Amino acid sequence: MASITFNQTQRWYPGADSPAVPGIDLAIEDGEFMVLVGPSGCGKSTTLRMLAGLEEVTDGSIHIGDREVTNLAPKDRDIAMVFQSYALYPHMTVADNMGFALKMAKVPKADRDRRVAEAAAMLGLTEYLERKPKALSGGQRQRVAMGRAIVRKPQVFCMDEPLSNLDAKMRVQTRTDIAKLQRDLGVTTVYVTHDQVEAMTMGDRVAVMKDGLIQQVDTPLALYDRPVNLFVAGFIGSPQMNLLSGVSVDGDVRIGEYVVPVDPTAAKRMDGNVVVGVRPENWRIVGAGEGIPITVRLIEELGADAFVYGTCEAQGTPHDVIVRVAGRDATQKGDVLHVTTDPAHVHVFDKETGARLSA
Repeated sequence: MASITFNQTQRWYPGADSPAVPGIDLAIEDGEFMVLVGPSGCGKSTTLRMLAGLEEVTDGSIHIGDREVTNLAPKDRDIAMVFQSYALYPHMTVADNMGFALKMAKVPKADRDRRVAEAAAMLGLTEYLERKPKALSGGQRQRVAMGRAIVRKPQVFCMDEPLSNLDAKMRVQTRTDIAKLQRDLGVTTVYVTHDQVEAMTMGDRVAVMKDGLIQQVDTPLALYDRPVNLFVAGFIGSPQMNLLSGVSVDGDVRIGEYVVPVDPTAAKRMDGNVVVGVRPENWRIVGAGEGIPITVRLIEELGADAFVYGTCEAQGTPHDVIVRVAGRDATQKGDVLHVTTDPAHVHVFDKETGARLSA
């Protein structure tokens, strides 16, 4: 069993004024694909490296299954790591790179060759086994790095931004390959990325981190539909959620002279200054005088649909607003759109604490 448990796990670098990871609590189920996501410097890679034994744990503990691994050497944790850099030996063939760890572990050659062949077939690398890394594309090299991890048959895969060196098209293809491979193998996987699109499309669950602390752990759709605070609301979603400052008045939110309807739960909890969040796809375009006016400054055509970027000057402070519209819409730069939304699609947050007030 390869469940993973972080229990108040802390990493404090010598000489630092505060810990990089103050104390993380996280339970990862056997066979789960868990993604750690957040901006640069949020502690996600440090957390992964503590699990792999590459960073010392200052306080707390880490368990893999029933075994505490907090102070074990990396080689004794039964973990395979896939890094951002491929870290392949340039003088070795693909087959030798994939089987090197097994050779060092004195696995018999016949067994080693069989496991390399199985992993290569799984990754579509069979025809490249005799090539050197320099003869491969970036995506193929990353698959070799994956194969090197797979042949070891570890309890846990640790992946630290493995797609960041790939171009956009290869990134989409490789993330699909990794997600499918993980589901086929059923190996518990902890995957670190700063790209929330990767997190949303790959993870069974996603842990959103900020300043070394987990803000929310949930399924991708739950994070998207019910972010617990302003940070998660602004981080998850591409383009990001529209966040506009307003004032609660008689169960509604006023943005200048305009009214945004909210759900009954938020209406009861609101008091004073709040922030309302609306996803780009949840705006409805209405007639002049019926909603919030948005001055169009940029249109991003995507074919099937488009994103309109505009400004709202309510309350004397310009707000950037993004609206998703049908592709090839007649909207032009400089036009004024009037938009509104439904209470069920409005997320309300306390402006001071950032906490969610909506149901």
